[in-house]
Amino acid sequence: MKKLKYLLFLLAIAGVQAAQAQPFERREIMQFEQPWAMTFLPDGRLLVTEKPGRLILVSLDDNEQTEVANVPSVDYGGQGGLGDIILHPDYAVNKLVYLSYAEAGENNTRGAVVIRAKLILDKNAGTASLTQIERIWTQHPKVTGRGHYGHRLAFDQHGFLFISSGERQKFDPSQDMNANLGKIIRLHADGSVPQDNPFYADGGIASQVWSLGHRNPLGLAFDAKGRLWNSEMGPLHGDEFNLVKESENYGYPIVSNGDHYNGDPIPDHDTRPEFEAPAAYWVPSIAPAEVIYYSGSVFPEWQGSFLIAGLKSQAIIRVTTNGETAQEVERFNMGARIREIEQGPDGAVWVLEDGSNAKLLKLTPKDQTILAFLPAVLAGSESKQQTKRQD
Repeated sequence: MKKLKYLLFLLAIAGVQAAQAQPFERREIMQFEQPWAMTFLPDGRLLVTEKPGRLILVSLDDNEQTEVANVPSVDYGGQGGLGDIILHPDYAVNKLVYLSYAEAGENNTRGAVVIRAKLILDKNAGTASLTQIERIWTQHPKVTGRGHYGHRLAFDQHGFLFISSGERQKFDPSQDMNANLGKIIRLHADGSVPQDNPFYADGGIASQVWSLGHRNPLGLAFDAKGRLWNSEMGPLHGDEFNLVKESENYGYPIVSNGDHYNGDPIPDHDTRPEFEAPAAYWVPSIAPAEVIYYSGSVFPEWQGSFLIAGLKSQAIIRVTTNGETAQEVERFNMGARIREIEQGPDGAVWVLEDGSNAKLLKLTPKDQTILAFLPAVLAGSESKQQTKRQD
């Protein structure tokens, strides 16, 4: 009986520690080749982009994959390829989806583009395809290199489309209003420019800009109040979580809480108060990718929090906000680079790992039944021991 009691005690301690460290079960659904983004359709099926250029329709009932036809050719290499996928707010009616990807230009240059298209699903034939493809935004100018495209997409509650545009590892374009690199862009759903954009009167590229001074923004999410937040790769450390405000300048490359990769220092944000400082930042780097605002009931303790996918950190980072400030409150080690994170229709959290043979994981709460039962078992064991001694 003593051995059983001791074993149960160890199991209880181990279970409590595991629950505190990672309060979810993870179930592997399937694997993908370099996945980058995903989004759920109203019928519960899933669309997944793979960076080499495939868009895949996934039926989660039978784990069947169908490649979507007519996806434009992408410039695959480095950080470039097929990127984000989101639905139009009225997708149930118009069947429009939005895709971002890298395309080649002249003289070994590249840039991100955003298209919208109608998604045609034929259940009887088991096929899926894109039609009526329209280009609605282009990164300008196209430059050499294959890094820092950004190209995350998000619709706000009013139907405006926001696009994150990386500075393509060229630094200075983040501050150049004749380029839309290193910016957050705001457009109508058809790609036209809203007249109430902060720099609309300046015309041209500047009219698209919502905010500037960004480096490589790889996540966009709106909170319950409709405020836009972004997760952003810093240089050597100094990764950022920003409340994205209209017309504000976030300072890159003039200021950063990280340094250049060659070791040259960059002045911190607090040395230049005219630039908007991050709500939270990380030294050392977490290498943030996508971010979501969690509103589901499956994980009630996460409601109102942001969940950030961590690449180098191989983690999911939970962040809470208080007004315009933010802080990391939990970090869950996932043992692999995490590229994408989404809230499913039922409130479960879905995760895509990064790279080859990357897993699609479904996170659900751990079953606490055994842990709840153990104290009673231990108490019963103790009572029996006391009775035996009294006899």
